[in-house]
Amino acid sequence: MPRLFDSFIMVNWSAASKSTTGKDSIWIGALVPDARLRLTFRASNPATREEAYRQIQELATRLLNRGDRIFLGFGFPLGFPEGTSKKLGLKGGAGWETMRDFLAKEMKDKPDNSNNRFALAARMNRLISDGPFPFWGCPKRDALTTLSVTKAREHEAGDMKEFRRVETALIKKKLAKPQPIWKIAYAGAVGGQTMTGLPVLHKLRKDFDGLRIWPFELPLEQATEETLDGISIVAAEVFPAMLKGKAAETEIKDESEVRIMAEYIADLDEKGRIGMLFEGPESASKAAKTAISSEEGWIFGL
Repeated sequence: MPRLFDSFIMVNWSAASKSTTGKDSIWIGALVPDARLRLTFRASNPATREEAYRQIQELATRLLNRGDRIFLGFGFPLGFPEGTSKKLGLKGGAGWETMRDFLAKEMKDKPDNSNNRFALAARMNRLISDGPFPFWGCPKRDALTTLSVTKAREHEAGDMKEFRRVETALIKKKLAKPQPIWKIAYAGAVGGQTMTGLPVLHKLRKDFDGLRIWPFELPLEQATEETLDGISIVAAEVFPAMLKGKAAETEIKDESEVRIMAEYIADLDEKGRIGMLFEGPESASKAAKTAISSEEGWIFGL
C-alpha cells in the first residue's frame, strides 16, 4: 500500500518572550525524501516564532513545488476545552474557528518574541470569571486582579474543565502527565504555546489553499488517497512526550522529540496504518466526537 504522505514536518513550539535557542525553544524536524527517495531527517532551531513561521512556510513551499503531500505536526494543543468559546462570548462559527480568529486578532507577537499573552489572558479571565481563573501563571510584574502568578484555585463543578478529553485520555492510559492549557507560564506552559502558536497556524492556513487541520477540517473517519484528494498538507496536534525514544549523542531532548515523532508517523504510514488514526478515539460517544471535531481537537496517534 503506497504511503499517504511524502514528507513529515514536526514542530516543538515555545512561548518564550525573547529570542532563544537550544533547550526549551522552537525545534522544527523535517523527515523528507532525498534524491534517492530515502527519508532523511534534518532539524532547525529558529530563535523566534517569526523565523519559525518563515522556515515552515519556505520548507512547505519547496516540498509542495515538487509534488509532496505533507504531514505537519504541532506539539501544542490546537483547541480548548469544550465551552471556552461560548464563555468568552465569541460568535460566528465553530468553537475552534472563533478561538483561532480571536487569538489571531488579539495576540500581539513581535519579531523579537515579546508578546501580550499575559495581558490577553487576564482579559480572557475577566470575560470568563471576572477573576484570576481559569488562566494562570505570569511574572509578578504582570500580575493583575484577573491573572495570578500561581494557580488561583482548583476547578469545581460548573467551571471550565481543567483538561480536554484528550488530556484526560492521556492520564487514564498513563502515557503522560499533561499540563492544563490554562497554564501560560513556567515549564510546560502549553497554554502560552497555544496562544502564540494558533495565530501562526492561522497564517499558514491562509498561505496554503491545500492545508487542512485535523480533526476540525477533516472528518473523524479513516483517511484514504481518495478522501485526501486535493489536500496537500494535513496539520495536526502531536504529543512527543507520549513516545519513548532515546536522543542521539549529538541531540538535545527537544531536537530528539521532533525526530522521534517524525519517524513514528512515517513508520505508521509506511505500514499502512496511518489512515485509521484519522478516526480519532474509538470509544468516544457521538457528543464527545462532536466536541472534539468542533472545539477541543485531539492528539494524532493517541
